[in-house]
Amino acid sequence: MNSRAAELVRLLTVRGQTLAVAESLTGGLVAAEITAVPGASKTFRGSVTAYATELKHDVLGVDATLLAQRGAVDPQVAAQMAAGVRKALGADWGLATTGVAGPEPQDGRPVGTVFVAVDGPSGAGSGSAAGGKVEALRLNGDRAEIRRESVRSVLALLLRELASEQTGNERTQDTEQNGGF
Repeated sequence: MNSRAAELVRLLTVRGQTLAVAESLTGGLVAAEITAVPGASKTFRGSVTAYATELKHDVLGVDATLLAQRGAVDPQVAAQMAAGVRKALGADWGLATTGVAGPEPQDGRPVGTVFVAVDGPSGAGSGSAAGGKVEALRLNGDRAEIRRESVRSVLALLLRELASEQTGNERTQDTEQNGGF
């Protein structure tokens, strides 16, 4: 089990918040990491694996013009995927992955180009007014390594967002619930 996923489930449970995931290149690996954690059902709403480009528009609401002009491997696409899955599945937080795992380039982007995104409550962390944040990654390795690192990176992104918006009172409550002082 992934310790990042376990920490996410723990933090979201303490906060009473939920999570949904939109995946492309990771093909369900993010959801699998989260659901491997005992108690994930308290926070995990579900996921959409939108591998086909048209599903990013049809299911997640990604702008069709954006997809036509830039392709699926784009930071704005990742942001819209995260916001779309959050809305579609009724979650507090949405995560998204899109990119090129290989073996061939896609949409003019080289293998290893990945965008991960988080969308959360308004004003979350250092994101935009809508609560979204995207990270661009340039990953090395084979297809499996790129996909695994994409999973690690998107989970780490949400952990950072949760940590940046956590107040002192929430930290106190969390510590008390986990046997600390």
